Amino acid sequence: MSHDRVRAMIYGALCISFIILLTYVFSIQTVFIHITFGFLPLAMYGAWFGPWRAGAVGALANFLGTAVLGLGVFFPGFMLSDFLTGWIYGFFFHNKESVGWKNAWLPFLLVMVIVHLGMNTLWLTLFYDKAASAIFMGRLVKNIFCYPLEVSLFLMVYRPAAAWRLQKS
Repeated sequence: MSHDRVRAMIYGALCISFIILLTYVFSIQTVFIHITFGFLPLAMYGAWFGPWRAGAVGALANFLGTAVLGLGVFFPGFMLSDFLTGWIYGFFFHNKESVGWKNAWLPFLLVMVIVHLGMNTLWLTLFYDKAASAIFMGRLVKNIFCYPLEVSLFLMVYRPAAAWRLQKS
């Protein structure tokens, strides 16, 4: 097994543990709104190891956090959403020389619109048998509020981590 594959697996395991902690343990949660910081390790992993590995880490973190550890309710749709979230971050951030506002706003916007407001609202309507209109507005307000915070937090974490990673290389 190559050194890069071992490194990707070790970082993946660390990121999964951080994602589980930041998503299921240290989060603010109501029935339809979930404020979490689990996107940070997933976006970082995507930047370092690419879209497919980040997608796998996102899906595996969802599965381990819900089905295995029982920290939430397992639903396959949310696992698909977490895969796509990791894939989007990896696609946009992997192998970029520098990441700033100019190229960070789009992936977070795509995750917000496609995954959070689109797919996850669909999964919630299927899972709870509620009308999408009943839960969409609260989710829209939460996502509009959290969007600039998530981009800012990612950039605050990414820049020093990228500098540290360059020193280690």
